[in-house]
Amino acid sequence: MSQSQSRSQGPGTSPQHDRDRPAGSGAALSEAYDTALLDLDGVVYAGGEAIVHAVESLTAARDGGMHLAYVTNNALRTPDAVAEHLTELGVPAEAADVITSAQAVARLMADQLPAGSRVLVVGGEGLRVALRERGLVPVESADDDPVAVVQGYGGPELAWGRFAEASYAVARGLPWYASNTDLTIPGARGIAPGNGAAVEVVRIATGAEPQVAGKPLPPMHRETVLRTGARRPLVVGDRLDTDIEGAFNGGVDSLLVLTGVTDAAQLLAAEPRHRPTYVDRDLRGLLTGQPEVVAEGADGAVFRCGGWTAAVRDGEGLVLDGDGDPLDGLRALCGAAWTFAGGGAFGLDTGKAVARLGL
Repeated sequence: MSQSQSRSQGPGTSPQHDRDRPAGSGAALSEAYDTALLDLDGVVYAGGEAIVHAVESLTAARDGGMHLAYVTNNALRTPDAVAEHLTELGVPAEAADVITSAQAVARLMADQLPAGSRVLVVGGEGLRVALRERGLVPVESADDDPVAVVQGYGGPELAWGRFAEASYAVARGLPWYASNTDLTIPGARGIAPGNGAAVEVVRIATGAEPQVAGKPLPPMHRETVLRTGARRPLVVGDRLDTDIEGAFNGGVDSLLVLTGVTDAAQLLAAEPRHRPTYVDRDLRGLLTGQPEVVAEGADGAVFRCGGWTAAVRDGEGLVLDGDGDPLDGLRALCGAAWTFAGGGAFGLDTGKAVARLGL
């Protein structure tokens, strides 16, 4: 699936690289796109619990004919374990519906290493299973004659000594791979360090740089396309720097949900590659159309969505007027902030406008 094909098949109203406001859609997103490429942590669940409205929204989207695929940078669990967890939450899924960064990094390594190569693993069972699927042999120590090192999220129980093993091997000049570099991961109790934080430990110890496979980089997009066969995909995520940037890099449309790590202020400050096609509170956004954000005024610098208008005014900064659905106000603010000085909201005080929306 080429980028030009992907961009031409979705209903988004402006090219990804030119996005100056969220797009509108007259049809429900579950009807406008054939496949939802859903992130898991912060989108479908947090920790072991489903996020509010997730189960019923995904059920309705699937019953309406949308294919659901779960695309996660979390390399800890196997696709079988993820599918079992989703089914327990009330979202029936099979292992084939789950695509992980462990699978993406395993394919990347198998393309570069001889079959049967021994690989030092710092991570969980999901990473080991993915390596075996590609004909690679996981080992536990730098003294087990590995030819490469791979790191993936290993959960809060991962022992500190695992980072030492990785550092010993990487310092010897072995190629180093990482499933992903998300610095944080959302959980039931809050935001915790992610695999990117663990990768930093080895980077600091060795001065080396890993090859990274996960979102937002091409190996993960390639893995997703190969495994899902999606023709009109919609990426659904909570992170600007992985989910949304990954959609941008792949030339496909995206829906940001505000149930994970991204808040309204961060969305307003998004640079072009981090700007989603659509934004909504949660996964109920799959089941509805999306309102248009309209540029008004002689210079097109006032943005209206629903009952709200937003603009950047000299001496006042980002100004929001009107009332109605707070999400419409946020969409209007995106239009104003993203066009501010042609470069987004960097240096623009967004606090007062965001506080008025209560988001």
